[in-house]
Amino acid sequence: MQREMLAPAAVLVLWTFVMLIWLAASRLPALKAMGGLANAKPGGRGQDLEGVIPANINWKSHNYTHLLEQPTLFYAVSTILALTGATQTDVLLAWGYVSLRIVHSLWQALVNTVPVRFTLFMVSTTLLVALAIRAAEQTLFP
Repeated sequence: MQREMLAPAAVLVLWTFVMLIWLAASRLPALKAMGGLANAKPGGRGQDLEGVIPANINWKSHNYTHLLEQPTLFYAVSTILALTGATQTDVLLAWGYVSLRIVHSLWQALVNTVPVRFTLFMVSTTLLVALAIRAAEQTLFP
């Protein structure tokens, strides 16, 4: 069951790279239209582009950042469960989490209405909490 538990984590890592490529593919043309990277202020950061390039272009970057935040907990929990004995339920919860994070990414990158995005986030967070509880059970009460 180790591979089955780690597969969703591997897919989310790949999805994070998809979002990185998508953000670069949308931001670089926007920056080029503004004169290119040569005109960027020294030491500038992505957040400096807020209000400078269209919001819908920045949405991909916002989501990429989100994929480097809470999912780090998912990677740890997935590893703990894989090492201590994941169950089929754990694997299903993990795939549910990853599926919802991908839907969340697409929603945020394309539509970005907050009520739907927040709902997707809360449901995925609930699945992650369930996985974290399972990981704690497996390590504290083997």
